[in-house]
Amino acid sequence: MFILSELNQGQKIDRQSFSLLQRVLADRPRVKMASVGHVWNLPENTFGAAYAKFMGKRDFSPDDRPPVRFMDTEELTYVATRAREVHDFWHVLFELPTSGLGESVLKIVEFQQTYLPMCFISAIGGTIRLNPSKRDVLLRDYMPWALKAGRASSDLMCIYYEEHFHEDLGEVRNKWGILPAPAIGGGTKFK
Repeated sequence: MFILSELNQGQKIDRQSFSLLQRVLADRPRVKMASVGHVWNLPENTFGAAYAKFMGKRDFSPDDRPPVRFMDTEELTYVATRAREVHDFWHVLFELPTSGLGESVLKIVEFQQTYLPMCFISAIGGTIRLNPSKRDVLLRDYMPWALKAGRASSDLMCIYYEEHFHEDLGEVRNKWGILPAPAIGGGTKFK
């Protein structure tokens, strides 16, 4: 698998993560209603239920994503598709909303995780579009957290998320070293 050697050259992946990545690439799970619809029936404390709540509050469906295009190989297309599909899991895990500020912060975490230029470019573009006060909050408060959170967590592209939907959300975060986004100044997160 060409993509495994390419990914392994760009970042250090431990043996267990590499093994999980091999399984994900071999099985090619997809985040579609047919495969994740059951999470709406899981207990409230689970990762799957938190994902269902996140998607339901926003009236999102995992089937609404446009297909990935312009990739050189089928394998690269799958990796790019998987990155898009697990993005919503990351919103749940890091407690980040889908606002302009939340998306920009998550793109910084994604860049710290993947070193993909598109994440860096998206973070810059999103930051530029923020009003000056939100931009200040991002740069002063959330950027340092996002860089730390991206470094502290497991390699999030090497996780078979579908096997953890039934697990307690707090336990999943602990297992993967996830640092949820902080409230700034003792207030609520993200206004």
